[in-house]
Amino acid sequence: MSGDLHCHTRLSNGSMGIEEIIALAKSRGVETIAITDHDCLAGTVRAKIIGERNGIKVIVGVELSSIDKESGEVVHILCYLPEFPDRLEGLCHQNSLARKRASQYMMLKAAQRYPVSAELMKRCATGSTNLYKQHIMHALMECGVADSFYGKIYEELFSPESENNIIVKPAFQGTAEVIDAIHQANGIAVLAHPALIGNTAEIEKYVEMGIDGIEVWHPSADENTAAELLQFAKKKGLLATGGSAFHGLYNKKALSLGDYVTPKTQLQELMSFKSRQKRLLKKLQAEADAAK
Repeated sequence: MSGDLHCHTRLSNGSMGIEEIIALAKSRGVETIAITDHDCLAGTVRAKIIGERNGIKVIVGVELSSIDKESGEVVHILCYLPEFPDRLEGLCHQNSLARKRASQYMMLKAAQRYPVSAELMKRCATGSTNLYKQHIMHALMECGVADSFYGKIYEELFSPESENNIIVKPAFQGTAEVIDAIHQANGIAVLAHPALIGNTAEIEKYVEMGIDGIEVWHPSADENTAAELLQFAKKKGLLATGGSAFHGLYNKKALSLGDYVTPKTQLQELMSFKSRQKRLLKKLQAEADAAK
């Protein structure tokens, strides 16, 4: 049994609702999924209930945004199986407010450059907890300004290399603080899509911050890169996960839920990770007591 552990719904920047995601998983023969909306845990309880009705195991998850204080880059940390998810609500709220402020500026900049109203961009974000660049592009397509989500205009507005980009980085919490918050919630912290980071030296930094795993199988990683990441994970004693980063209509390329998954062995390791940690702590405590 493998699992797609990276799926987004309409609550963040996906185009499909929870029911539709679970129906798609069932039709695709994917038995285990994780809903990992950005900075949002709102759909997890409902997803688990609907999943159970349809024979789909739903793992509680969330993709938390952070800022690497050294590089200034946005880093995403996937959190799985938090035992105390309420402890993450404050962080999710802070990140959501930061994203709202940034998206307001980007929305205004887009409206100044193209004949698109703020009201239309907000309407395209209906059902989401925030406004994302996909919603801005959706509005531009509605107006006939853009002919695709990720074409020339997307590159102009949202590519860091573009001199005319309208990017405003949200003031997210630091990466180390986010990893610590996940552990405070007794969750598992996994570095999302490390293939996009580009080198293991940078990934090492997050290992030192305390990540428990890395996302090996992902659309950003070709076969060779995934093999290298898996070897790195084994060397560092990290969990290895995988998922399609499914966004429905907002996917960057044609792919479906389950195209990238966490293999059976690695899924079992994830599910038993906390039990193994507890056994190790008990063993270390027993050894420490015996040495006294």
